[in-house]
Amino acid sequence: MQTTPVTSEHLRNSVIAVPPLARNADYTINRDENAKIVRHIEAGRVTTLLYGGNANFYHLRPSEFEATLAMLEEVAAENSLVIPSVGPAYGTQMDQAKIVAQSKFPTAMVLPAEGLMTEAGLLTGFRHFVEAAGRPAVLYIKRDGYISPEGAAQLVNDGLVSWIKYAIVREDPAQDEFLEQLTFLVEPRMIVSGIGEQPAVTHLTKFKVNGFTAGCVCVRPDLSAELLDVIKAGNFDRAAEIQAVFKPLEDLRNGINPIRVLHEAVRLAGIADTGPHLPLLSGISDDEIGRVRDAAVALLEA
Repeated sequence: MQTTPVTSEHLRNSVIAVPPLARNADYTINRDENAKIVRHIEAGRVTTLLYGGNANFYHLRPSEFEATLAMLEEVAAENSLVIPSVGPAYGTQMDQAKIVAQSKFPTAMVLPAEGLMTEAGLLTGFRHFVEAAGRPAVLYIKRDGYISPEGAAQLVNDGLVSWIKYAIVREDPAQDEFLEQLTFLVEPRMIVSGIGEQPAVTHLTKFKVNGFTAGCVCVRPDLSAELLDVIKAGNFDRAAEIQAVFKPLEDLRNGINPIRVLHEAVRLAGIADTGPHLPLLSGISDDEIGRVRDAAVALLEA
């Protein structure tokens, strides 16, 4: 596993896969099935893996955090960059900071909190985590009202941010005043598009952000890696063709639930047995299983 600090080149040279976390029937972590997912992703020229929402780190037991990090470090290839997540509760992330500080992971992503929070409180909590962990963290901007572009810039200017995952969904990704202001205040090479293959062309070309994260990359990493290559090369016709291949499974993720569908898609495509969803999530219906299987297999075989 790569242990050196994350650079803009790391973000630009690999799609950032956001995989599910495989579990046994009793909800314990399944090392062997997680290794299969990692190997499949790495075989497709994707060397950065971010364990966040798709892995349901939101509901990870605090008591299993250290063992989960040890497992991820063990199964990753020597040149792979693996980024775990912490939080979203302040108390949880501060306890996890002690474990991150003793680990070899160069950064961790702070999961966005909901409910009882203010922007000023977020800025303080983010700073506390970075100081306790001893390394900059990934700022995950997932919704309006979580943090302002100015607040994000403050964290960056204070040296607290490794990079920013920008994932606020817009009906038209080209019309995004928040991202426009964010890229004005923060160097775009520190920002990554965080919503998969579909908005990647717009985000990388219009806003000049530095790469993208994706879930469906876990099914076809080679094709997602090619998408990043052709965007950088300016071959937008080929980029559109690749986006069209991903779209059926991505549409199901958007229509049902992104995390639950990806978890099942990896299993139904035969990549690895992801096992049950960790509560508070649950599986998908029998009708949805058939549609997800068809889309996942079609993407794998395209």
